[in-house]
Amino acid sequence: MTEPNLPPDPFAAPGDRPAPPQGSPPPPPPPSYGSPPPQQYGGSPPPQQYGGPPPPQQYGGGYPAQQYGGYPPQQPVGYRQPQRTNGMAIASMVLGILWLYWVGSVLALVFGYIARNQIRERGDAGTGMAVAGIVLGWVGVGILTLGMLVFIVSA
Repeated sequence: MTEPNLPPDPFAAPGDRPAPPQGSPPPPPPPSYGSPPPQQYGGSPPPQQYGGPPPPQQYGGGYPAQQYGGYPPQQPVGYRQPQRTNGMAIASMVLGILWLYWVGSVLALVFGYIARNQIRERGDAGTGMAVAGIVLGWVGVGILTLGMLVFIVSA
């Protein structure tokens, strides 16, 4: 038998639990899922579950009431329009990689600097490609210059 001040053992078998006292009322049944909870303390009636929103009411001055807080509709969180990649930046990087007998290196420099200006003005994407084309263009021009110096000195 358990002591009177201790709660019953939750792990005891159903037959081992003591019976509730005879004078206490049975516990209320749990509310069903389809019915609204009972009103307590004279509260307001439950809101309507079905139907559309109420029509806007006119207030003094003839201005219609703003519905739902008056906030404008917003785009989903995290959604951004994709940026357009600058075509000159792509051309600059490709020509910087290919070199094309060092003519490509000079064109990579020209297209790269034009692309950087366009990206700054328009806000396009492709800054990294433009910089890569400029760097590769200068590397190609440097190799061309070194090759010409070696050719001139050896002749």
